[in-house]
Amino acid sequence: MNTIKENSKRTFNQQAATYDSDIKGQHARTLYPYILKLLENDSFSSLLDLGCGTGELLYQIQQKYHSERLVGIDISDKMISIANEKKIDKAHFILGDTEYLPFDNNTFDVVICNDSFHHYPSPEKVLDESYRVLKNGGLIIIGDCWQPPLARQIMNIYIKYSKEGDVKIYSKKEMLSLLSRRFHNVTWEHIGTTSCISYAIK
Repeated sequence: MNTIKENSKRTFNQQAATYDSDIKGQHARTLYPYILKLLENDSFSSLLDLGCGTGELLYQIQQKYHSERLVGIDISDKMISIANEKKIDKAHFILGDTEYLPFDNNTFDVVICNDSFHHYPSPEKVLDESYRVLKNGGLIIIGDCWQPPLARQIMNIYIKYSKEGDVKIYSKKEMLSLLSRRFHNVTWEHIGTTSCISYAIK
């Protein structure tokens, strides 16, 4: 495992116990309602959450949509432990790497990734794997950080020295370009003051 991933794992292991309630998980939590709203327009029975953390978003999805199969994958064993403790109906949690998804092709109706995309050293590989495991016509949703151009440039300089596993904050243009490599009907939305959501169809 490379240093960035090791840093991410250590960081989220340290944050796991209080992630659902403290400031460390606040940004992720602000995006939950927007992702839930997007899922209203999609008929799905199976969903994969990349960087699922404590499983709280999957819990809320199951409460609202009663999916047949929910799967979460995360690099942090302590996050996975907390997710398992929630005993979410029809949900399964896996310790693993989003660059190497342990699923067959065309498995899921939806893939979501909330507040973890900026931690991935190889975003293209994560998106390629997401594309592979999505069914034809499946939906991918990515919620993440956003900053205006100057602030983003400054933050991306400092991120290079991050010990928490951060890699890069992406611009609208960069997210559209990354998703358009494989997906179509690509959409990007600015949410609040520090967030964005991108979504597209396989």
